[in-house]
Amino acid sequence: MNILACIKGVPEVEDAVAFNADAPDVIADASINLRLNRFDEFVAEASVVLKTRFPGTVIDIVSVGPENAKKAIQRAMGMGADAGYHILSDYSQSCDAVYVANCIGQFAGFRPYDLILAGVMSEDMMQSQTGPMVAQRLSLPWVTSVIHVDVRPDQKTVYVERELEGGIREMIDVTLPAVLTLQSGINEPRYPSISNLIRAIDAGVETITPESLGVVEKKTAMITGYSYPEKTREGLILEGTIKEKALALLKILREKGLLEKNR
Repeated sequence: MNILACIKGVPEVEDAVAFNADAPDVIADASINLRLNRFDEFVAEASVVLKTRFPGTVIDIVSVGPENAKKAIQRAMGMGADAGYHILSDYSQSCDAVYVANCIGQFAGFRPYDLILAGVMSEDMMQSQTGPMVAQRLSLPWVTSVIHVDVRPDQKTVYVERELEGGIREMIDVTLPAVLTLQSGINEPRYPSISNLIRAIDAGVETITPESLGVVEKKTAMITGYSYPEKTREGLILEGTIKEKALALLKILREKGLLEKNR
């Protein structure tokens, strides 16, 4: 079985968020360290578990991002993946779900993957769009927010359970090949072993340009800046004893028509 694990390198908030003229701004240039997106740690772990369960399974890691995202790929390889592919792009492009899905879709279209896994979202953008978009480009079935996976290669299906609102679980049989986005808590990610990390560094990560995949650098949106939300109303802090504050609160509720005045 061939598995493609899609990951992303994300910055630490304290490193990437700065203040310009008292307004927040996000800066993620070459000097900012990028680590493995925590939702993608579950992807790497799920891939390695399947490799252990089904001998002969091959895991490829792919990531779209700047040069400093390579460490995230090496960490995923250190968990037990076989090969790493880095689609080189700047950080702002890696935050564009359409662009990332185009790159991964073009990359995966040339390879016979049985299962494509991605995190349910990235910590920085939280768009939850890349996985479904990849599936759409490859015309594959897809399931999001998966919390249980049981692959059945002999039947060419995968049984999944996905998390819905209110703690409800939806149980689905999906035909392979398929795309799944994994929810946090599906497993307990392991620490990369020293031997695997050394192997990952020695093996290297193959760098691919978007142009070689036929992807034109075109953003669907451009961030022009960040600002605090405008203050639209003042809060009211009640002063006095507990009884005085309770009476004041009752008066406010009655004035707003939220309580009957004779009560």
